Amino acid sequence: MKTTLLYGKQGLAIEVPDHSVILEPKNLPGLENEEEAVLHALRNPIGTAPLRDRVKKTDKVAIVISDITRPTPNHKLVPWLLKELHHVPLENFVIINGTGTHRDQTREEFVQMLGEWVVDNVRVINHHCHNKEELVKVGESRFGCHVYLNKEYVEADFKIVTGFIEPHFFAGFSGGPKGIMPGIAGIETIMTFHNARMIGDPLATWGNMVNNPVQEMAREVNRMCPPDFLLNVTLNREKEITAVFAGELFQAHDRGCAFAKEHAMIRCEHRFDVVITSNSGYPLDQNLYQAVKGMSAAHKIVKQGGTIICAAECSDGLPNHGNYAKILQMRKTPQEILDMINDPSFKIFDQWQVQKQAVIQVWADVYVYSSLPDKDVEKAMFNPTHDIEHTLEQLKEKYGENMSVAVLPLGPLTIPYVEE
Repeated sequence: MKTTLLYGKQGLAIEVPDHSVILEPKNLPGLENEEEAVLHALRNPIGTAPLRDRVKKTDKVAIVISDITRPTPNHKLVPWLLKELHHVPLENFVIINGTGTHRDQTREEFVQMLGEWVVDNVRVINHHCHNKEELVKVGESRFGCHVYLNKEYVEADFKIVTGFIEPHFFAGFSGGPKGIMPGIAGIETIMTFHNARMIGDPLATWGNMVNNPVQEMAREVNRMCPPDFLLNVTLNREKEITAVFAGELFQAHDRGCAFAKEHAMIRCEHRFDVVITSNSGYPLDQNLYQAVKGMSAAHKIVKQGGTIICAAECSDGLPNHGNYAKILQMRKTPQEILDMINDPSFKIFDQWQVQKQAVIQVWADVYVYSSLPDKDVEKAMFNPTHDIEHTLEQLKEKYGENMSVAVLPLGPLTIPYVEE
């Protein structure tokens, strides 16, 4: 049986056993007229007055966007926001790239993300979580840290956050409050948000919004300096907009999460010997750090001692910023890595992604199909594969001819689960 995984910009066609179970979200068509749908949502928002009525022409307006590792279609959303707010001079806007702890985007990448006209006519800046001069304290978190946010955001008269809603591997769902926390937070705040206790909490998982400490802290921080307006969307595998959620931050996000949960989460009767996954293709599979999300989706339904095969192009390397690669070299096995991170005295930037990765690696073997050199894959304690079909044949020796196989062609855009 043939199937195609989302991989890079082109996709990856593979042959899998005929008895394999293909798990995909409900196939929603893209909206017939995306611009009309977005403008309608801005004019008929959830829980608040229409956007245009709330913004004065003298207001300094901050629009927070997600960075290049997310497929949020800001090249559409931002021009439509500017169109709706045409009474505000362009010089009154600032677009803040919510990098969180990720690298800056280049001008060329901003053009890709926003379109050349926006980049040429509106001020666009990268958020820098480590630069205290660009941050301002807005409060104290009950989770045990000072809360710092981007200064230009805090000082804006009107604040808008855009985003893309999908199940998230420790926040429950992406979008909504995550655009602000961690998108434009300071490193001290992010380190608490992503500490071992928060990330290791069993309630900090895909699709769960109830008593999830990560989501609770994101919402707590947003209440300290809330965006005045939310514009979030859901997408299909072609990255077309399938629904629009706009208005008051929490009401609009909750409605979007309910929509995403209905269409993206799939109940399975049992776990599988082998789970093949992607990381949803470009831009989500740009590096190995991000590919942990696809592995985490597979982890939900692979047997203990089973095998995950993850196809992620990793065109941007491991990546080459932060401490991800460094932490992976600090110990020799995933269990030793996990023990190190769970030590309360251990606190290093990027540890959260390594923690999630190590949990998966302790549970199952993980193969990675990518454009990375084998040595880089092996440094991360994964097994490289250059031929998924051949790897499947080899795995029959371990699990038998009738090994059970599940395939997540869209990676973490589909979240399967087993009720245990």
